[in-house]
Amino acid sequence: MTKDGQGAGGPRRPVEDEVDVVAEDTKPSAKGGKEKKGSFWRELPVLVVVALVLALIIKSFVIQAFYIPSESMENTLLVNDRVLVNKLVYHTRDIERGDIVVFSGVDSWANEVDIPAPSNPVAGFFRWVGTAFGVVPGEKDYIKRVIGLPGDKVKCCDAKGRITVNGVPLEERAYLYPDDQPSQKFFEIKVEKDRLWVMGDHRSVSLDSRSHQGDPGGGAIPVDKVVGRAFVIVWPFSRATTLPIPDTFNQAALKSVAMAGGSAPLLLGFAGAFPLMAVRRRWVVRRARHRSD
Repeated sequence: MTKDGQGAGGPRRPVEDEVDVVAEDTKPSAKGGKEKKGSFWRELPVLVVVALVLALIIKSFVIQAFYIPSESMENTLLVNDRVLVNKLVYHTRDIERGDIVVFSGVDSWANEVDIPAPSNPVAGFFRWVGTAFGVVPGEKDYIKRVIGLPGDKVKCCDAKGRITVNGVPLEERAYLYPDDQPSQKFFEIKVEKDRLWVMGDHRSVSLDSRSHQGDPGGGAIPVDKVVGRAFVIVWPFSRATTLPIPDTFNQAALKSVAMAGGSAPLLLGFAGAFPLMAVRRRWVVRRARHRSD
């Protein structure tokens, strides 16, 4: 190093100059900020598409929101309510009496509410999106309460004006529309295999199974048309609540009928298994004796 502080490689820059240079190099440029903002706006459509795809996957297989368009389920469900429907529940358990189900009425039931057709493809697209997310009603979607299961005998009415299922009366005041009768129409039906007898809670205005007795199945809907079980009201927030099965459907008499039907194959299986086990045991004993001889 020379006397004036210069190294062999030439004059050194003051420390202050070095710090200033580093600070200037690390300052974000206006151009870089614009690039980041531009990148966000380019990515936003992709994020929106991904969000829509994920939402549609969830809607198709797990949970879907539905819009209530009519008075048929008042006061349990009101017009403009939104409910969430569990589409997986019936893969883990059977449909039960008292469940509120959404089902498709394509090629069977007429619309309860007239919905004008979209005026153009764009309107049709937004109608489809709105239906998928429960913002607008579906053209052929219905929501009713399950009263009768396959094989049930559903009748109106007993001496006290109550609907009976397999002779067991239903006390329905907890969910029926105020001052409504359980039914203003007499009917007696045995629900066919793989079908359900469904009714609205607002019986005087509901176009339910009673109104379709001239259709195939005597008004009962096909089980395979059920989309899922409505289990909660999510909108408006002031009405948010769960939708449990009413106590009247938890009667022991009704449960015993369901258990008897559901357990019959299992009981028959056990009944057939015991003779087979006895035959097998005898065969094993004879074979052991034959070897010993």
